[in-house]
Amino acid sequence: MRLTKIKRLEGTITLKSGLHIGSGNMEMHIGGTDSPVIKHPHTLEPYIPGSSLKGKVRALLEMESGLMLHTKGDVVSSKTLEAKEVKANTELTDKCEGILKVFGSSGADREDETGFGPTRVSFADCYLDDVWKNKARDNRWLLTEEKSENVINRIKGTAEHPRFIERVPEGTVFRFLVTFKVLQDGDEALFDGVLLKGLKLLEMDALGGSGSRGYGRIGFEFNDGETNARFKTLNPF
Repeated sequence: MRLTKIKRLEGTITLKSGLHIGSGNMEMHIGGTDSPVIKHPHTLEPYIPGSSLKGKVRALLEMESGLMLHTKGDVVSSKTLEAKEVKANTELTDKCEGILKVFGSSGADREDETGFGPTRVSFADCYLDDVWKNKARDNRWLLTEEKSENVINRIKGTAEHPRFIERVPEGTVFRFLVTFKVLQDGDEALFDGVLLKGLKLLEMDALGGSGSRGYGRIGFEFNDGETNARFKTLNPF
């Protein structure tokens, strides 16, 4: 096993609907929102953590793989390969090994000795695109919005329990960078068969919180024209 190439995927992520990736700050401020989005501590501008992208892409690939039936809801790990049904199914084994090679094993999986080597993929944090940021500054666009949510009382037909969720508005553009280490024969196939497929699943689903309520729809645009054309027609199913 030897590092022979580092492939790069670069481009932009455009929000097709409001995005909420929480900051984890549970402290309430007078006049503040109930649930703020994560922001850079110096610039106070919203960004998309690489961990959020990686986690959602991996979760979607695990859902698509059919391995969830054998993990009881846990993250796919080397232990999944030991399940009787997975061992007996070549397709499941290949999918499991592909996910483990690209995304690595769970940090809690101390007994993991897969021999698959280092995690191939690395997702960078995504910051606001400079061109879009200048346009936003010129037009005095806000970098975040507050969306009110509530619960409808089924008998009274009235709205109750109002809360305010901070989101990054639709139309905001971020830059993204994903790198992929080629370490051995077969890794190039994982780049398309696992990584690009996972990004396509993410584009078809949603990123961040409240995806079932319309939040987090995104669109990828790759700098490389060939990759962009291939991605547009990619069918992950």
